[in-house]
Amino acid sequence: MVLASSQEMRLTELSDYLDTHEPGKWRNKFASFSLLVVIGHAAHLVRFGNGTIDVSAANANTSSAELTFKIAEDDWRQFLRRDAPVGYQSLSAMYQIKKLDIDGEMLLFYRHIMLLEGAFQSLRKKLDPIVTDYPSPIFEAVKGGYIRMNIKGVPHRIYYEEAGEGVPLLCLHTAGADGRQYREVLNDPEITQRYRVIVFDMPLHGKSSPPAGFQKDIYRLTTDLYVDTVMAIKEVLQLEQPIVMGCSIGGRAVLHLSLRHGEQFKAAIGLQSATHAAHRSDANLSVDSPLWRPDVHGGETAGGMMEMLVAPQSPDHHKWETLWHYMQGGPGIFAGDIFYYVVDGDMRNGIAEQIDTKKCPLYLLTGEYDVSATPAMTEELANLVDAQYFEVMEGLGHFPMSENPEKFLAYLKPVLEMVESQ
Repeated sequence: MVLASSQEMRLTELSDYLDTHEPGKWRNKFASFSLLVVIGHAAHLVRFGNGTIDVSAANANTSSAELTFKIAEDDWRQFLRRDAPVGYQSLSAMYQIKKLDIDGEMLLFYRHIMLLEGAFQSLRKKLDPIVTDYPSPIFEAVKGGYIRMNIKGVPHRIYYEEAGEGVPLLCLHTAGADGRQYREVLNDPEITQRYRVIVFDMPLHGKSSPPAGFQKDIYRLTTDLYVDTVMAIKEVLQLEQPIVMGCSIGGRAVLHLSLRHGEQFKAAIGLQSATHAAHRSDANLSVDSPLWRPDVHGGETAGGMMEMLVAPQSPDHHKWETLWHYMQGGPGIFAGDIFYYVVDGDMRNGIAEQIDTKKCPLYLLTGEYDVSATPAMTEELANLVDAQYFEVMEGLGHFPMSENPEKFLAYLKPVLEMVESQ
């Protein structure tokens, strides 16, 4: 059986991936599975392992494979585009928006997600890389330190960084990551001339230590724990009327902070904020996902899953630094954060409507490529609570401040101007 329009389909080029990608070659060394790819009415069998990716024509009705991908021809062409549209930036994103059907054991897909995403995305023409060069060393003005403090009666050692002077701008990172996501906000002179930017790593994240006895418990982030942690940091740093800005779970947390302690904040800026998370029950945001299993590499899985939330236009070095933060996460921490994002922190059923945006003005920015907290979901939130401002950030995904900092800052600075003039 031959693929229709094979020049456009390009499946036979999958084997070239191993010639140009050493990590892919390494991952493939430990793979041993077959994948049936059905595009329209044509099919190919792809065998991974034994040092090769072997592609051959197949019959969709008789071929046996551990996994099957089913994609419409037009959807496949959208995926191959250099500027892939929203939802087509990765296999996982297509699966999330139901443009890719995956049959077989999903655990196998997640176990090999970095190999599969890398191989299939290698068929897409890449954007020209941006090269960063430092003719001479640059010493950043960012200062870091540790705070030994109690949070809900439990001793913690919390790492934080800050830069600048002026109105405090307290930044909350995404699930499973840490404060490095805000590195360019901390280093932007226009912002640090007027704002004291503060970023801290949540307990068990980044350089913040786990509390004593953590090894005896399964970590689960709850609304109460998240809100109390932020308020404890605010108190120990003596922040008077700060602006709080958070992304993803941080974008949800600013809503809970507005609801419970709105009078203590000058304003809240929600990045990728929504009342809940959009997810498939068998997909990456499920609390039963393979983010923490002894038979799956949690870091690899987390990085591969989060790739679907990055815009294809984002510079490669920023994209991979963002994914690297996820690949470094502690066992079970990302999964525990997702418990808040999907379950405990859900703000539907009349909770979000209680937010008083006159007491704590709310400004919302959402990247167009986010399939977790979509622009439509943020717009719905904005209308629900009568937010002061809402804008869709074109060419950005779920991690705007880290995947494409330069583009993000162009959206953030006008919002900070609005907060000042409120």
